[in-house]
Amino acid sequence: MTVSLPAHAQIIVIGGGIIGCSTAYHLARDHKADVILLEQNKLTAGSTWHAAGLVGQLRSSASITQVLKYSVELYKNLAKETGLETGWKMTGCLRLACNEDRWTEYKRLATTAQSFGMEMHLLSPKEVKAMWPLMEVSDLVGASFLPTDGQASPSDIAQSLAKGARLHGAKLFEGVRVEGFEIDQGRVVAVETNHGRIACEKVVNCGGQWARQLGAMAGVSVPLQPVKHQYIITEKVQGLATDIATIRDPDRRTYFKEEVGGLVMGGYESDPQSWTLGDVPDDFEFQLFADDWDHFEQHMSQALARVPALETTGIKKMINGPESFTPDGNFILGAAPELANYYVGAGFNAFGIASGGGAGWVLAQWVASGEAPMDLWVVDIRRFSGLHKDRDWVNERTLEAYGKHYTIGFPHEEYQSGRPRIVSPLYERLKAANACFGSKLGWERPNWFAARGTEPKDIYSMGRQNWFGAVSEEHRAVRERVGVFDQSSFAKYEMRGRDAAEALSWICANDVARAPGRLTYTQMLNSRGGIECDLTVARLAGDHFYIVTGTGFRTHDLAWISDHIKPGLDATIADVTEGWGTLSVMGPKSRDVVARITKADMSNAAFPFGHVREIEIAGHKVRALRVTYVGELGWELHMPIEATGDVYDALMQAGAAWGIAPAGYRALEVLRLEKGYRAWGADITPNDNPFQAGLGWAVKLKSNIAFMGREACEKAASSALPKKLAGFTTDDASVVLLGRETILRNGKQVGYLTSGGYGYTLGKPIGYGYIRDGGGVDDAYVRDGQYELVVAKDVVKARVHLEPLYDPRNMRVKA
Repeated sequence: MTVSLPAHAQIIVIGGGIIGCSTAYHLARDHKADVILLEQNKLTAGSTWHAAGLVGQLRSSASITQVLKYSVELYKNLAKETGLETGWKMTGCLRLACNEDRWTEYKRLATTAQSFGMEMHLLSPKEVKAMWPLMEVSDLVGASFLPTDGQASPSDIAQSLAKGARLHGAKLFEGVRVEGFEIDQGRVVAVETNHGRIACEKVVNCGGQWARQLGAMAGVSVPLQPVKHQYIITEKVQGLATDIATIRDPDRRTYFKEEVGGLVMGGYESDPQSWTLGDVPDDFEFQLFADDWDHFEQHMSQALARVPALETTGIKKMINGPESFTPDGNFILGAAPELANYYVGAGFNAFGIASGGGAGWVLAQWVASGEAPMDLWVVDIRRFSGLHKDRDWVNERTLEAYGKHYTIGFPHEEYQSGRPRIVSPLYERLKAANACFGSKLGWERPNWFAARGTEPKDIYSMGRQNWFGAVSEEHRAVRERVGVFDQSSFAKYEMRGRDAAEALSWICANDVARAPGRLTYTQMLNSRGGIECDLTVARLAGDHFYIVTGTGFRTHDLAWISDHIKPGLDATIADVTEGWGTLSVMGPKSRDVVARITKADMSNAAFPFGHVREIEIAGHKVRALRVTYVGELGWELHMPIEATGDVYDALMQAGAAWGIAPAGYRALEVLRLEKGYRAWGADITPNDNPFQAGLGWAVKLKSNIAFMGREACEKAASSALPKKLAGFTTDDASVVLLGRETILRNGKQVGYLTSGGYGYTLGKPIGYGYIRDGGGVDDAYVRDGQYELVVAKDVVKARVHLEPLYDPRNMRVKA
């Protein structure tokens, strides 16, 4: 049968599951786009039709929680528009806790819910039993209850969204398989199908478990792995209410929801089974795998212990189908870095139904405007790198992420699979120094150094962890003497060309077009003035810039810069990350150490802050950047990667006289908190502008230079601020601040912490967060209040600070 396709469409959405239907619906409804949807089989034929349909909303990201809350509102009201029911039932969700660590996690989640404006209750086992009489509760410490969670029918939602898309003018075609893409000058110009060619302006890959191979056709990496996920549907359970709450029982790795008087029960096992490392067959429609009762037995035994009535309840059927999972358990959304007009919405880790409505909403905005509408970093496809093209590595890491789906979310927990993958030349030296390594975008990085005779291993807990004392010593070394951080994993780019300065002047909020030898800290802003990148730009020559940013932002920041170089300019950017090692030498004695191993003049007069010089150390040319992230005198030393070991050895030998010590990323984090330096992705995000973040001084509004986001910044600078970043300390040193704790001002909720830690110099916990007020927030408003923090449901007195808590220039410490 031949399908008659249009010759052209503005936007082509590929995939007729819930994400594709939602994206097409929102593109048509909200943006009046000329959109067509192509489904190779029938709508919902991939994984949507066999999804379990639980709908939860709370996540650790405020933006993603907003996305999920939108899904719930959409599902509540969609039938009014389309006439097709979604099966939505707001039953609420019980999350069970069987131990104290889980209970602490829930108390923190309840605080997060409060911070995000959601209702969550903590219940006793007796209260749980009253809500769910068939449940065995003798092993419970308690449970959390989120009343606005619920369940829905995945296929019904998708069909309702599909009808809504059609009502708003979208065209949906079934039986049309995408076979390739026509690409010209870094853009998709047409989609090739089994029914002909369609010219287009933008493509959105919502291909579910086929998204990886659809991306590969266009040279786009979509790192996901199909994993077998099983659940059962029981016969009617005597005495089960039809409006009973859904259950997540993570300590037993299982979940339950009511369906037609029976139960749907499934789980997330610690030994998951991936499906295929090859391509998913095109004709895998409405198909399942054979029942695997041996593998499912682990869930059955746990479910029977929790709901004893299941022992006498029949089983209607088992569902064993593939779900698309990702290496970090977060879904994939946004603009592909490889092509200018190719977008992805995939890898929903078995919570695509909960995410579907909201994910389609924000993805449609992203596609229509070319810019994410809010901070979506945790799901942004640009959080991945070239490492994630390795199918074997992605499979191994994805299976670990699946296995962690219901484990306790301990602070600072690291993945263990696929390591070590990328190491700096200092790896063996740091290992010999008793480093405990973490991993970031594949790089092994020292998190902390254990004392001699102590195993360098994290022991996770919900309170102070075993590295607390060791990090204190590293912190003291940097504050009082000198420390060395191996930051070779930093992402590094070089921009060259006659118009390089002009290109960067448009992209950067600060003035980077300074004389060669100058170094500039700057943000890069979106059209709303929100902070998209936070980095340093060093001008090495008139036509040559060296850009340094955080390890995890490598793909994101390169794509942002590349996408915003104005057409026609002679400016090219290249990723040189692996070409350069980086050693940060920080502390009051850092000048003495570096001066001993170089002939260059390291004095303040010859080498002021914010400058870059090429110096020689151990026979190697080194780019020395006078900059700090710890609040002390110091330099970032960038040398050819093969010279890293020689420079490190020279530093350690020369620095022995001043008590030099290696230091790790845990120390770096608390050092920067004391100084009040912002961390992108936490304290500053695309939701925050520089004036709200206290970074207005880094915006070149006093010049007449045009830059991305200038209009929004001018408005922000001349208006009352709706929120303002401030620091907080607590006198109670035992408090553990992690971020997401609620901020109370005069007893009223005004925000939540964006980051937290312990300031060893102060001897107090430190947090940062935005204070909000619709009437405007200025310094006087901030200082005028009395503050408390809600920490795991406990209210703790706090002090507010607008100045850095630590200033080495006069050794001032504020507490």
